[in-house]
Amino acid sequence: MSAAGKSGACEAMLEEDPDQNYENVLAEIQSFELPIEATLRSVYDDQPNAHKKFMEKLDACIRNHDKEIEKMCNFHHQGFVDAITELLKVRTDAEKLKVQVTDTNRRFQDAGKEVIVQTEDIIRCRIQQRNITTVVEKLQLCLPVLEMYSKLKEQMSAKRYYSALKTMEQLENVFFPRVSQYRFCQLMIENLPKLREDIKEISMSDLKDFLESIRKHSDKIGETAMKQAQQQKIFSVALQKQNNVKFGKNVYINDRIPEERNEVELKRGFEEEDENEEEILTVQDLVDFSPVYRCLHIYSVLGDEETFENYYRKQRKKQARLVLQPQSNMHETVDGYRRYFTQIVGFFVVEDHILHVTQGLVTRAYTDELWNMALSKIIAVLRAHSSYCTDPDLVLELKNLIVIFADTLQGYGFPVNRLFDLLFEIRDQYNETLLKKWAGVFRDIFEEDNYSPIPIVNEEEYKVVISKFPFQDPDLEKQSFPKKFPMSQSVPHIYIQVKEFIYASLKFSESLHRSSTEIDDMLRKSTNLLLTRTLSSCLLNLIRKPHIGLTELVQIIINTTHLEQACKYLEDFITNITNISQETVHTTRLYGLSTFKDARHAAEGEIYTKLNQKIDEFVQLADYDWTMSEPDGRASGYLMDLINFLRSIFQVFTHLPGKVAQTACMSACQHLSTSLMQMLLDSELKQISMGAVQQFNLDVIQCELFASSEPVPGFQGDTLQLAFIDLRQLLDLFMVWDWSTYLADYGQPASKYLRVNPNTALTLLEKMKDTSKKNNIFAQFRKNDRDKQKLIETVVKQLRSLVNGMSQHT
Repeated sequence: MSAAGKSGACEAMLEEDPDQNYENVLAEIQSFELPIEATLRSVYDDQPNAHKKFMEKLDACIRNHDKEIEKMCNFHHQGFVDAITELLKVRTDAEKLKVQVTDTNRRFQDAGKEVIVQTEDIIRCRIQQRNITTVVEKLQLCLPVLEMYSKLKEQMSAKRYYSALKTMEQLENVFFPRVSQYRFCQLMIENLPKLREDIKEISMSDLKDFLESIRKHSDKIGETAMKQAQQQKIFSVALQKQNNVKFGKNVYINDRIPEERNEVELKRGFEEEDENEEEILTVQDLVDFSPVYRCLHIYSVLGDEETFENYYRKQRKKQARLVLQPQSNMHETVDGYRRYFTQIVGFFVVEDHILHVTQGLVTRAYTDELWNMALSKIIAVLRAHSSYCTDPDLVLELKNLIVIFADTLQGYGFPVNRLFDLLFEIRDQYNETLLKKWAGVFRDIFEEDNYSPIPIVNEEEYKVVISKFPFQDPDLEKQSFPKKFPMSQSVPHIYIQVKEFIYASLKFSESLHRSSTEIDDMLRKSTNLLLTRTLSSCLLNLIRKPHIGLTELVQIIINTTHLEQACKYLEDFITNITNISQETVHTTRLYGLSTFKDARHAAEGEIYTKLNQKIDEFVQLADYDWTMSEPDGRASGYLMDLINFLRSIFQVFTHLPGKVAQTACMSACQHLSTSLMQMLLDSELKQISMGAVQQFNLDVIQCELFASSEPVPGFQGDTLQLAFIDLRQLLDLFMVWDWSTYLADYGQPASKYLRVNPNTALTLLEKMKDTSKKNNIFAQFRKNDRDKQKLIETVVKQLRSLVNGMSQHT
């Protein structure tokens, strides 16, 4: 029952019977079952004066309990008294016993002092023994740890960092767990991470030193690798020659044989390599790769291999960019290119070595990516710098370096096809430099030539010329000495230089891993460029030079004829080099025929021009007295000199092809005729006397006689005389004064004066008409025969009418 319930019950009992209820309340208080607070609250809160009544009941209850206690004490008092009496009796005995016990205790204490001392000693010894045993056990447990740690320190001092890391692993996994409770162990454990970091820093420092060292040794590494590749290539070539595995016959006409020369060079190369064999070292001999191995192992053990790989690759890429950066003046000497190539080869040889001796540090994909990046840069650098090379020897040396460079890297598994493609671009540039060089050679040959047939006085000189130039002429062979070759000294010299050009072009084609057909095509195309562009340009420039006269031009035409005939020997020469037949479908033909034909045509045109210029020079010397009354009776001096000059020149032209000489002679006669006609019709010439016309007629007669004398053989009939037909008909018209016939037959196909133009006749007739009293060439004639003057005026009018009619008709 709860306190509230019990309180209510007490209140109910107080209401029924107050006295009995107070008794019950007291009983409940004594029982300690109800909380006093609730019980007392029921007493005080119930009825008025309940407190007083309750206190009375409580006092009565206390008095009853006191009586019961007194009864109980009275009942047990005698036993208590008896007990006290007995205690008093044993008091004396107890004191005696105490004395005896104290004495006994003293005696025992005195007697046990030595035992206690010995016992304490024994206890102390036992404790010491136990401690010693414990210490020994713990030391036996700790000694391997200390020994391993000491070993770790020794390994660190000896820079055996990979072994030190392995020792740390053993300490952490095996030894430290056994003694982890000791403070020194905790210190060691705390020190290990620092040692690991020290090892990482030291190994990384060693790696940096290695990278710096490898950058410095790249030249030597690359040079060694390229020497080995070159030596292997020379050995392979020699082996092929021994087995008769040859590129082609390589037999050259009338000249040295490159096979023999190459064999001598190869033999010399072998001897030099044998002498330097001890000096050629491997990459491992030149470079200590242990820092890389140690660092890789250390980072692998530390579980940080990826960081190491990234750092190594990043640093090597930086070095690659530095290696690929060329010097500004690299193109000036071959040593500049050689240093550039050896550095690159050294770099990639190291990377290839790292690829094969380590696992995962560099991968094939990484090296391929690096090589592709480098190859693009290399090609760009070579393309840019090679464009500045103007010396063909330097370009050839560059080509040889590129071939060795490509062969070396190809031996290490790097693709180099793009380098050989670049060589074809450089080959075109090489050909350009060769063309420029040979342009100078040809110019020097032309400058030194005397443009006279080569004289020979004996058989030895004849054989010397024949050995240089393939000349065949049975008639010349039958002639006795001394005799002359028709060409000048420049012809054999040019032929030899063309062959030298082919040699030089062939040098670049070697070692390009191309077929005989391709090399044959290269040689023919480059030779065609030499003939059609360089030699042709030099010939044209030579022909146009002012100091080249008619005699020299004639000799140039003769020279080009023989050079044109020699082109077939040049084709045979190339065929014997490459062993590719000229009948092959894709074989390129030499364009020498068109080249020398064009040069010959230019020389012929220049002959015509210079011959006409010479005629103009003589004509300019003409000094006619256009007012003379009577002719001198002989031809003018300037014209006779001109005719004598033409005779001598046309005598020289006998060495030219017939059509050329004939064309030159016809052109000269036509130009002379035109010049004489222009002299008569010159607008500055205002009047002409009949005596001057007669004198002019004498000069034209000499020209006709010269034409009829056949200065150049081969003309049919009076073909050459027709060059002066216009002048002849015009002069005949004025000499005979047959104007009625001219005017009557004009326009008829059978007209006697068919070649006389009315305008020309009118111009000349007006110059002869009396137009001034002060200076009139027909003054005396007019006094004697005024009818003729009227006839002239009548003819002039008719000619003017005829000319005007022609103009209107036109």
